[in-house]
Amino acid sequence: MTLAARLGPLLPARLVAEAASRLYPRFEPELARLADFCPPGGTAVDVGGWYGPWTRRLARRAERVVVIEPVPHLARALAATSAANVQVIQAAAAEGPGRATLWLPPGGRGDRGVSSLVRRPVHGAALEVDCVALDELVLGPVTLLKVDVDGAELAVLRGARRLLVRQHPALFVELEARIQPPGPVLELLGGLGYRGWVLPGREWVELSRFDLAGHQARSCHVAEHGLLRRSLGPGRRRYVNSVLFLPGTRRPGRVSVRDDGGHELRA
Repeated sequence: MTLAARLGPLLPARLVAEAASRLYPRFEPELARLADFCPPGGTAVDVGGWYGPWTRRLARRAERVVVIEPVPHLARALAATSAANVQVIQAAAAEGPGRATLWLPPGGRGDRGVSSLVRRPVHGAALEVDCVALDELVLGPVTLLKVDVDGAELAVLRGARRLLVRQHPALFVELEARIQPPGPVLELLGGLGYRGWVLPGREWVELSRFDLAGHQARSCHVAEHGLLRRSLGPGRRRYVNSVLFLPGTRRPGRVSVRDDGGHELRA
C-alpha cells in the first residue's frame, strides 16, 4: 500500500482532496494542459472521480461537472468538497443500468484508486454497487469525458456511444496494457472517427506514432510507485497510461506537434 493510501483514511477529506489537486498535475501532466483540449463552458464528465483532482480543475473551466464515483466514502467526500457546479453520482459507469460487483483492494476501501468492475490480483474485497450508462443521463452539451476506471473503459464507452456519435466530445481515457488490452477501445473510438494523442514530453504526439505498449512495458515499474513518489520524488520518470482522443482532424494545443514520437521519455 502506498503512503498516500495509508494516510487518506486518517485525514479530513477536504485536506486529502486539496493535496491530490495540487500534486496530480505533476503525476498526470495532461491535467495541467486542459486548455489544449477542453474548451470552456458546457458539461465535463469525470468517470472515476477518486478524491477529485480532475473534478476540481474541471469545475473552474466547465459550467457543469458530473462525477461518477462508485466507492461510497469517496462519493461522499467529493460531494462535501466540490464546487457548487459539481454533481456527484454514486454509481459505476457501465454499458447499461443495473447492479454489479465493484472490486476493491483488501480492506474494502478505494483510497488507492484501483477499484474496478474488472477483477485483478490487486483486489481483495467486493462491494455491490449501482450502475449507470452515460447515455441514460441528462448531461447537456458535453465538452470532455474523462474515464479512469482501471480496466472497465470499454464498457463505459459503449454505454456512452450515442453521446459520442451525436456530440463528439474530447475524451481522456486510461489505457494500460497490463490491465486490459487497449485494442477494443482503439477499435471502437477509431470507428467513431477519433484519433489518439499522448503527452510523453512537452508536446503532444499522435498515438499512431507512439509505441504505447512498448513504453508501458519499459516503464511498468514506475506504475507501482505511489502518487507522492511519482509527483515529488527525485528523477521522476514518466509513465504514459492515458490517451487523449479528439474527433476528426482536431489537434490538441496550439504548438506545432511532432509526429515522429521523438519526445518519448526513457523509462
